[in-house]
Amino acid sequence: MAVTAEKAYYRFLVLFFNCLLTFGSFFCFDIPSVLRDQFQGSLTCQNRPSTNHSGGCVEGLGMSPEEYNLLYAIYVWTNALVVIVAGFLVDKFGNRFGLFLFSLLTVLGSAIFALGSHYKGTPYLLPLMLTGRLLLGSGNGSLIIVKNRVTAFWFKGKELAMAFGLNLTFPWLGSVLNFFFTQQFESHYGIPWTLWGGTILCVLSFLAAITVSILDNVGMKQLGLDGAKKEESKKVRVQDVRHLPLRYWLLVLTIMFFYNSVFPFVADASKFIQEKYEGYDQRTAAYIAGAVYDIALVLSAAAGLLIDYVGMRGVLAVLCAVLTIPVFALLAFTFVPPLVSTLWLGVTYSFAVASLWPSIPLVAPQPTLGTAMGFANSAHMIGIGLCKLAVGKILGTESSETKIPLWRWQRMMIFMLANTIACIATSVILNIVDKKQGGTLNKMSKRADSKDESDCIPILNMKNGKYQG
Repeated sequence: MAVTAEKAYYRFLVLFFNCLLTFGSFFCFDIPSVLRDQFQGSLTCQNRPSTNHSGGCVEGLGMSPEEYNLLYAIYVWTNALVVIVAGFLVDKFGNRFGLFLFSLLTVLGSAIFALGSHYKGTPYLLPLMLTGRLLLGSGNGSLIIVKNRVTAFWFKGKELAMAFGLNLTFPWLGSVLNFFFTQQFESHYGIPWTLWGGTILCVLSFLAAITVSILDNVGMKQLGLDGAKKEESKKVRVQDVRHLPLRYWLLVLTIMFFYNSVFPFVADASKFIQEKYEGYDQRTAAYIAGAVYDIALVLSAAAGLLIDYVGMRGVLAVLCAVLTIPVFALLAFTFVPPLVSTLWLGVTYSFAVASLWPSIPLVAPQPTLGTAMGFANSAHMIGIGLCKLAVGKILGTESSETKIPLWRWQRMMIFMLANTIACIATSVILNIVDKKQGGTLNKMSKRADSKDESDCIPILNMKNGKYQG
């Protein structure tokens, strides 16, 4: 009993620091969304009728709408391309390599992004800030893969969905704190110091990465698996992606379509709320848009714990997609208060991610889990990137001073609905295929108090170049 308790304590200690890995980078990612008016604001408000936050002239970095959107485009597309390579590198060289390299990239990226804000009004501002976002996207997306790989190793067969839920909670906490405090902080200290504050949070996440690296290394040595992991890593090849099953690819498509209906909406939700509904200023609209993350922050771990107990991951994926349809219907065709829709979306989002992401270790071989996570992250980032381009076309040429016609917002919501319907289709097919192959996704995990610890640490076994078990 003492040994079992020690293992449980150790894996939760790993989980605690693992949860902190992307807190700072997620905070930095959402800063431009909250400070959109400031990023696109005038270089100077001298001799203008009003100053920051008063509804008139907003002093800022002087970016055009196109330059502002580039900050997100370069993050998304870099992330989508890099994570595939990153997943393979982590499978090949191990968690310690990935933890150090990718967390360092987030620190460098956030620092260069903050440095660029000191060069407003010069030709250096945009190149520096784009370079910072490129490095931040490369590091953050890749770090998520390592984080999920560490979690899958220590929690497979146990509290896997709950552990993934907690892993998602801390990044969301960074996003939620950003929505609540960044604008107020910027109004007192300005954009540069706000961005440097995000860099400090990335440094703290880097220290957490060093801690996870040490704990993961020591833990594997104590379990006698360090040598076996190294041997399996040497055998990992790019061609192993051919052995990923059909269920995995259907799961990837389901994740992609669900995220396509959430992230592009949240990115533009603040402006949509201000323009469609009466009486919402920038700050209030940002709070309402951020309610999606607020609910996820509260529910994700509990949703994961419930899923560990009842299973039904595939069924829940279908149910969450179906229940998301009314969200965009309300936003498109009614004037029901937008908070109802964002809270509703937060609930379906929480259960969807708590059921979908922990399903990947159940259908992908452990030695290629990093590669599998890389392809999944790449697919959903490519989907978000394409959807952002489509939304840009739907909304038309946008200016920070130009009000977008309501019919264009309505078409955007219909486009979100189309992605949700595609998610329903892929998740239904996923359940059919999974049932034919044993129904792994809908089985419940072993109870956390089970005396059988064998499932806690995945068995590594590869014969004739093909993964077994």
